[in-house]
Amino acid sequence: MIILGIDPGYATVGFGVIETINGRNKAVEYGVILTPKEDSLPKRLAKIAEGFDQLIEKYHPDAVAIEELFFQNNQKTAILVAEARGAILLTVYGKVKNLYEYTPLQIKQAMTGYGRADKKQIQQMVTTYLNLKSIPKPDDAADALAVALTHAQTNRLAGLFGI
Repeated sequence: MIILGIDPGYATVGFGVIETINGRNKAVEYGVILTPKEDSLPKRLAKIAEGFDQLIEKYHPDAVAIEELFFQNNQKTAILVAEARGAILLTVYGKVKNLYEYTPLQIKQAMTGYGRADKKQIQQMVTTYLNLKSIPKPDDAADALAVALTHAQTNRLAGLFGI
């Protein structure tokens, strides 16, 4: 199974593609889609959508997992991220119907067993689970891999319990 994990944003969007075979997970590709701050929001959203079109065309994921938004102190940033997330959802769902959403708490719980784990703990577990030589950079890419791994773990457990 190929899983595309997404850490939404509007300036930097993290993505991580993993392959799961017989309960083993392997990183295929990870990185970020960057949008220039001088571009208009519609142009930035189009660039994000185009980036996910290309990733889906290249990897043909069986499932896409995306992090849900959490409360942010800066309302303007939260609105911009929500708009970017909407563009991502529309783009992805048009091509891959198996779309799953996970809260930050669910991701932390799946990665570490502790819902209040910090970013460093998550990054260490992503590195361990994927048998990588170093922590994936930038942080947004590591976060996206964590989202993909959360889905792989949740999907595996669901299969074990016949859900």
